[in-house]
Amino acid sequence: MKQLLLLRHAKSAWPDGVADHDRPLGDRGRRDAPRMGAYIAKAGLQPDFALVSSARRTQETWGLVAPELKAPCPSRTVPSIYEADPSAILAAIRQAPEESGTVLVIGHNPGFEDLASLLAPTGETEAVSRLKEKYPTAGLAVIALDIEHWTDATPGKGRLEIFATPKMVQ
Repeated sequence: MKQLLLLRHAKSAWPDGVADHDRPLGDRGRRDAPRMGAYIAKAGLQPDFALVSSARRTQETWGLVAPELKAPCPSRTVPSIYEADPSAILAAIRQAPEESGTVLVIGHNPGFEDLASLLAPTGETEAVSRLKEKYPTAGLAVIALDIEHWTDATPGKGRLEIFATPKMVQ
């Protein structure tokens, strides 16, 4: 059994003249990211490894989440997660270190919402309902995957256990 945490980047700013890839977090994002990191720690969801999009806003989200965790978590920047469709994100997940039981991925929508729905079409009823409604910035999908190896992660192999948002964990 493996556990996947899909954390959408925190709320970003839209400064004039800045390319999408280089957009920083906004004030709300700088508040929400550590809040979600603390939630991950409090809920006992400690990741063993993190895969982070190369976009500035995802890197900044990780920079604020990581100190809130109960233990250090190695990470890898994965450029292919930026603006990726579900298959590209899943390809990155399949390359996660095999010894990692829980992997955190920090990336973007709509890819995350689509991937969560593909991997875990069922799960905790209220979590599934919230996920279908909206995957807001700093939203966290926790998916239990009935697999032994990350390379075995395929659509339908998961169950949505938790879908948490910053508003829920205030």
